[in-house]
Amino acid sequence: MAVIDRIEFNADISQQLKEIKHYGKQVGENWPVVYILNNEDEAYVGETHHASVRMNQHWMNPQRRLLKEMMLISGEDFNKSVILDLESFLIKHMGADGKFKLQNGNNGLQDHDYYNRTKYEESFRKIWNKLKNIGIADHTIREIENSNLYKYSPYKSLGEEQLIAEREILTALETYGRNDRGVTVIVRGGAGTGKTILAIYLMKLFADIKRKIDVNMTYDDYHDEDAETNIASESLIGIERIGIVFPQATLRSSVIDVFDSISSLDKSMVYSTTGVVDEFIKSGQKFDLLIIDEAHRLKCRYKGHLSSYPKFDECSKAIGMDREEGNELEWMLQCSRNQIIFRDELQTVRPCDIDAEDFKKILETKYNKDIVELTLETQWRCEGGNSYINYIKNLLGERSLGRKSFQNYDFKLYRDVDRMVESIKKKDAEIGLCRNAAGYAWKWLSKKDKNAYDIEIQGHKYRWNSTYENWIAKENSVNEIGCIHTLQGYDLNYVGLIIGEDIKYDENTCKIYADKNNYFDQQGKSGIADNPEVLKEYLLNIYLTLMTRGIKGTYIYVCDDALRKYFEKYIDVIE
Repeated sequence: MAVIDRIEFNADISQQLKEIKHYGKQVGENWPVVYILNNEDEAYVGETHHASVRMNQHWMNPQRRLLKEMMLISGEDFNKSVILDLESFLIKHMGADGKFKLQNGNNGLQDHDYYNRTKYEESFRKIWNKLKNIGIADHTIREIENSNLYKYSPYKSLGEEQLIAEREILTALETYGRNDRGVTVIVRGGAGTGKTILAIYLMKLFADIKRKIDVNMTYDDYHDEDAETNIASESLIGIERIGIVFPQATLRSSVIDVFDSISSLDKSMVYSTTGVVDEFIKSGQKFDLLIIDEAHRLKCRYKGHLSSYPKFDECSKAIGMDREEGNELEWMLQCSRNQIIFRDELQTVRPCDIDAEDFKKILETKYNKDIVELTLETQWRCEGGNSYINYIKNLLGERSLGRKSFQNYDFKLYRDVDRMVESIKKKDAEIGLCRNAAGYAWKWLSKKDKNAYDIEIQGHKYRWNSTYENWIAKENSVNEIGCIHTLQGYDLNYVGLIIGEDIKYDENTCKIYADKNNYFDQQGKSGIADNPEVLKEYLLNIYLTLMTRGIKGTYIYVCDDALRKYFEKYIDVIE
């Protein structure tokens, strides 16, 4: 059982630590420990084998000296692997708990396995409960891990593939980022490969480096931080004006809330595409670097239908673009010297989203820039892993596949829609963060009439999402049906997905086909309604995206009888 010692953090801290003994050991002087330094508003988490020496170093740091007390966490069976893991656990959870703003940087956080890790992870939860009982945390682990502050925290541990991408991005910025031409880094990855995690992680890393430079901190002042700090410092010379861009209002709203609660980050760093143009025109200066997430949702004027032509045209005109050729990718390129662009071609869900061909053409023929391309492939969101992702791609693509179940993923097909909807509600009551969703195969009647129902299936009636922004976190969202525009980019524990009659199955040709008469997203079918193959591609992208939101499981109900029979060949059925 771990022991937590609470000590005043002052000039005598080193001597106080030398006097602490547990398990017959001087744990405050020569033992692997994790510690928390805090005052009423801020905290810092670290690990060390020599707490008394380390606290002297912290006392010399003016930022640390603002902290008033120390929690020393020790255990008889602690070792280096354990304290690194516990440090990471506490940083991630305290960063999302909201009681303190952490002074920690985020570089160097990564997952690694070690002997008996599962046993230790259980003890970490007991340590958290102790900290909560003494007032160092406000929320339970479940509450934290289901929150947006945790899902989009910059304190996430990076996997090896993401760490490699981070280093290649830093190298690209150091090599090409200081000339007038700049560099464009494109990071491609499928749903759940950690694109948004890496984007936010980088923003925090860069913001911390800038803060350290601004207050003349040296590397010695940040002894705990990883060597990536030095690499990033070199990479960011001359790169000061940095922003992060989210084309979708829903995800942007959630990230703004996260940035508002994290030290060195601020909601003013988060931009819409039009916000970038407005800032460029107002300041008369280009951003040195823009990090652009969900770039598959960057829009163009020349295909499909836009929700706001006046503002779109205003932005294109402001930067000297032809009105009819206006597109948000070129806005970003013209308003910044360097860009890090995260994109998944399979998540373009409307004709006005810039497709892969146009995206490549704009970059390669209109702008004389150095381009570095990277790929993320490891599945981080879905516990079914790449095996599940590939399986549903084959299922939707009518490719030959044998029936398969997934040991670590709950994948079921329901014949009773309300039983599925209620199953998701029960899951939400048990573990939280479970929602029902559907393709846009019903009119949105409740948008004008709050008492109206939108979806009727098997005699059961449901309403669409009552809001777009941060819908998942709304209290009543578990009783509504979310559309693609409320869920894209988000993680859920379980998703219950209604596949409407916008896609059907032809038993003669053994092919899935699109039914434009049952697809009611006007922007989604603008310009392509009479091109069934193109419409089908967008609809399958939507359903693939919705089928990859669930971390632990996906439940499905299919409206079209023939399509349901096709799915029943490959998915376990619940009557």
